[in-house]
Amino acid sequence: MILSKEDLIEGFKQLGIKKGDILLIHSSLKSLGWVKGGQYTVIDALNTCLEEEGTLVVPSLTGKREDSPCNPPVFHVEKTPCWTGIIPETVRKMQNSVRSCHPTHSVAALGYNKYVITKGHENTKSPCDENSPYFNIAKLNGFILLLGVDQESNTSIHSCEEMAQVPYHLQKEYTEIIIEGYNGEKIKVKNRLHNWDKPPTNFNKLEPMFYEKGIMRTLPIGNSVARLINAKNMMEYTIEKLRKEPLFLLCSNK
Repeated sequence: MILSKEDLIEGFKQLGIKKGDILLIHSSLKSLGWVKGGQYTVIDALNTCLEEEGTLVVPSLTGKREDSPCNPPVFHVEKTPCWTGIIPETVRKMQNSVRSCHPTHSVAALGYNKYVITKGHENTKSPCDENSPYFNIAKLNGFILLLGVDQESNTSIHSCEEMAQVPYHLQKEYTEIIIEGYNGEKIKVKNRLHNWDKPPTNFNKLEPMFYEKGIMRTLPIGNSVARLINAKNMMEYTIEKLRKEPLFLLCSNK
């Protein structure tokens, strides 16, 4: 399948993306098929739908298994590449984008609310807590777009785990990290980082519930399936679910 910018705009609008939205996108470019202009066309199509009043946010994650109090991550807000795909890495490098100052779970943003979304991420106590961009997006009635990926890529579910204080998700000890900001300033971050050795989880358990509660809608776009999620409703539902059943997302919990 060959997709143009116009094809993508039509699909995004049909899915429900509109002017002024705040949109966090997790994505797989190759899942779409062949897009004329590649990742630049996808970004341009999304920004066309959002217009000047909208905000496009991407996860620019850099965390790795080795991160711990004994091996603090190294992070420079402008120079450290992300591993979340070609669309986020392209947005991160754009001249008018802003990246949050977090050593493992930063986001990069374009548009009207880019500073509101990214501000203060360095002050969190854990990567995706109530002061993180992920929770900010929910507070601002934003949306999450899963473009060719499923709930396993939905970083905002980590916010729900952190807010519900599930017992498996975070390292027990705090890690102290010195990161570099935009002006070369040294910023001290103290976080309980994610526990990479936790039991396996299955975020896709939530998918039928998101459908049933009207939290998510889906639409085929190109060769992929696009999922549009109401971030606030997703957070409220999932946090309540995890507070009642803290081990619900574990694969071992049938």
